[in-house]
Amino acid sequence: MESHALRFLALSLAIVGGVAQSGHSASPEASNVHYLVAHLSSLGGTASSGNSINDLGWVAGSSNLPGDATRHAVLWIHGLRLDLRTLGGPNSNVVFPVKNTRGLVSGIAETAEIDPLGENWSCSAFFPSVTHHVCRGVVWHGLSMRALPTLGGTHGFATGSNNLRQVVGWAENTVHDTSCTAPQQLQFRGIVWGPGLHEKRALPPYLDDSATAATAINDSGQVVGISGTCDRAVGRFSAAHAVLWEGNTVTNLGDLGGNAWNTPMALNQRGDVVGFANVTPGGAFNAHGFLWTREGGFQPLRPLAPDVLAQALGINEQRQVVGISCTAGFASCRAVLWHNGTTTDLNDSAPGYPGHLASANDINDQGVITGVAVAPDATERAFVAIPVPGLAAREEDAEARPTPALPESVRQALMRRSFVRETDLED
Repeated sequence: MESHALRFLALSLAIVGGVAQSGHSASPEASNVHYLVAHLSSLGGTASSGNSINDLGWVAGSSNLPGDATRHAVLWIHGLRLDLRTLGGPNSNVVFPVKNTRGLVSGIAETAEIDPLGENWSCSAFFPSVTHHVCRGVVWHGLSMRALPTLGGTHGFATGSNNLRQVVGWAENTVHDTSCTAPQQLQFRGIVWGPGLHEKRALPPYLDDSATAATAINDSGQVVGISGTCDRAVGRFSAAHAVLWEGNTVTNLGDLGGNAWNTPMALNQRGDVVGFANVTPGGAFNAHGFLWTREGGFQPLRPLAPDVLAQALGINEQRQVVGISCTAGFASCRAVLWHNGTTTDLNDSAPGYPGHLASANDINDQGVITGVAVAPDATERAFVAIPVPGLAAREEDAEARPTPALPESVRQALMRRSFVRETDLED
């Protein structure tokens, strides 16, 4: 099954990659479409994640090394797996959707240096453990790897990149911010690196906020991210406001009723924004997904019943939005697709796949989806789901399958992707 799926995967991604290069969209409507699912090969550990897929069909994410103590960023190109390695430290990762189609990949990597201030920093949420190594935003291009400069502080974090060679993320400056929660000490600001090799520009906060972080950029130079207090440098009140930067103008996109966890995750070329936001006040995590459009404003993307949590993580030009729907505490989660007012459990659209699709992390303009699956052996596996119009569901797939409880390791991984800690689930 898997070898056949992988061969079909390589052929299908080559086809949709050619369609993308020709400038035409092959993305089908969500109705009457089923998906062929294939796992992506790992670096030898028991956990991997597909976090980004561009219109060439390139998938980027991460994979644990044997023993699961360390994790490296990985790029999968039509069946070829590339270990993107690190800056000399233990770990690296590509965390957010990277829509560049000119060979540039952006993410995070640790150096051999130990942080003199002992901060946990944002990167630690995406590695197997807190190492206290210095972490920097990085770009990979071909066989080269380059660390991106900070704003004078120790750490950085790179997220998205566009086709103008601009990369966004956030980086520490030298200000010891009193709104930081220990062990975090230094203030951080959203940043745009490039397009020139040595260009960088800090992104201003909204009103009286002290900290910002950028999560995505499109080819028009629109940037989305968060604005809030320094807090822990991961989620919560650092994301008091979901914002859009156009030049140095910062706009508050709105919220769903909460004053924390207002987090854009992805942005398309039309300027549509998706992410997640708390639906109640306070720092406890209680989020639903959202879609923001200039004409429609801030619109909720709700979980599937009986789930209570949802996050929108990726979007394409057809406003197909992918993400996750979970029960309380992330006890069970399923990959979902929102499109034209309909929410689809992708597990109900994957005939013959024997595992469980736990999170859909990104989608390209051909409708190909990547994310995290729980394999039949209970390991966490990066997957690609290819839409195949007319692919028939088997009789045993006709009834909706129950959503299984997640293995604890997968549950923790899905929480960390949202910067959520166990204590954030408490009222």
